[in-house]
Amino acid sequence: MPIKKILLLILSYFIFSAAYAEENLKSVGKFKDWESFVLSQEGNKICFAQSIPIVRAPKKLKREPSRLFVSFRPNENIKNEISVTNGYEFKPKAPVSAKSGKKSYDLFSKGRFAWVVDNEDQTKLIVTMKKASRLMIIGNTNKGDQTTDHYSMMGFTKAYNTAKKSCS
Repeated sequence: MPIKKILLLILSYFIFSAAYAEENLKSVGKFKDWESFVLSQEGNKICFAQSIPIVRAPKKLKREPSRLFVSFRPNENIKNEISVTNGYEFKPKAPVSAKSGKKSYDLFSKGRFAWVVDNEDQTKLIVTMKKASRLMIIGNTNKGDQTTDHYSMMGFTKAYNTAKKSCS
């Protein structure tokens, strides 16, 4: 089989599988700066609320899009999982933190994602996010650049409740 046909088959596979995945991802509500989704995959349901930052610093640093998530995966008995991607590979073992006002929470990172260190802090951070107007995520690239992403919490409570209800 000629190489062009093989490449065309591979490309077609990725296009159709991406289209299929998009069909299984459904927005269940947009609430100001937050949106809730349900993803159905092979009989499993994942529900999450997500937002993009309203400010990213430093502005000149080139990186992929950032996202803040709160996820529910009932088949894995996971609730209130807070995760973030800052659009780059985090520096291994470097601190990542979520801050709002005087409150600060530690996150651990692996690759391009970071998660809250323990369940107790995760519960406290959810409460903080419901009350706050803004949350900052501070991390370091694997090259040592520090970034600060500012997320609006406007609409978070409704998006969170919708995602939670969608997976209950």
